[in-house]
Amino acid sequence: MAPASRCNSCNFVFMLYMVVERFKEGAAPEIYRRFREKGRMMPDGLEYVSSWIDHNFKICWQLMQTEDFALFDRWIDNWRDLMDFEVVPVRTSAEVRETMNEEL
Repeated sequence: MAPASRCNSCNFVFMLYMVVERFKEGAAPEIYRRFREKGRMMPDGLEYVSSWIDHNFKICWQLMQTEDFALFDRWIDNWRDLMDFEVVPVRTSAEVRETMNEEL
């Protein structure tokens, strides 16, 4: 089961995901051109949290959240010509501590 977090001001539970984007050879300029022109092109309900990119412009790690994993397919369809994706459910270290404290 994917990790869950509760939004204190919301009425839903969202899941956190680390998205690993591996840029296709030479695709970085086109990725940023498309991003500048069209934005992230994410469907409603899929939310960007933060991202990090390696110094060689080959890999991007994006932290995202959603209550509906199926939204990733719609978003990835907009970018799959330029990069390959891996979507990994993650949880915060605070959530892990809480879970482990319950187990101990």
